[in-house]
Amino acid sequence: MIKNRAFLNPVIDPMRNKHPLKTVLLDMDGVLWHGSKAVIDIKALFDAIQGLDLEPFCVTNNSTRTVSYHLGILEGFGVSLDPSRVVTSAEATAEFLKNEFPLAGDLFVIGEEGIKEALVSSGFQILGDDPAQAALAVVVGLDRALTYQELELAVRFLERGALFIGTNPDLTIPTPSGPAPGAGTLIKAIEVSSGKKPYIIGKPYPALYSLALSRANSLPEETLMIGDRLDTDILGAQKMGLWTALVLSGISTREQVENWDPKPDFIADDVLQVLGLLRKDNAKFI
Repeated sequence: MIKNRAFLNPVIDPMRNKHPLKTVLLDMDGVLWHGSKAVIDIKALFDAIQGLDLEPFCVTNNSTRTVSYHLGILEGFGVSLDPSRVVTSAEATAEFLKNEFPLAGDLFVIGEEGIKEALVSSGFQILGDDPAQAALAVVVGLDRALTYQELELAVRFLERGALFIGTNPDLTIPTPSGPAPGAGTLIKAIEVSSGKKPYIIGKPYPALYSLALSRANSLPEETLMIGDRLDTDILGAQKMGLWTALVLSGISTREQVENWDPKPDFIADDVLQVLGLLRKDNAKFI
């Protein structure tokens, strides 16, 4: 039974202590804010990260918002970041598709501004509602204006051989009024209807982490992932060998983490409390 409000996992791979911590990956929804409402003092958080001589990167499975949108939100809280330090599932999706299709081409996209801007910026064209067209891939993210016709078109393109890409598997998203359906819900609907398995880009799958680590020029053992979801943020980071911290300000609950194995390296009520657990000598956690 977990009783403490914050604690360290006593079972930590000693080999990781051979590398000092240098990078912090911060999930945003549920960690920094719910919707547009801050969870903690965001300016104080980034000041604390700087005080620990760590490099912050914001990583999110949310494909609906553009990088500039996230930068604007952070600016509103007094935090200025280079655009390269905001890594979204939309950007990771565009990076993956550029590698798959170097000459770009036509895509059918279910999603909002963030994913569409990332794909167009990478040279792809987004198809309309003509089922006679050919698509290299069907890309599915969260789309709060989704129509039944778009679901049907996605299935038709997949039947004709288009690659099936999901931006992220989150079945729910945190909102100020509680969990709401996420991109994973839409992906599942198309998967069931088409019989096709999607390739998922976002957490807990490796593509998003790999892009963030590449930009940070950081090894997994030099990197701490702070997130609010065991099944995405923590699971994916654990599989890649990152340090992990679960905050209880978003989706996953204290009861759920009691049954999670292996436990995250850190568990805390919020992200500021995680930083309070880090010692100035960040080569050592315990």
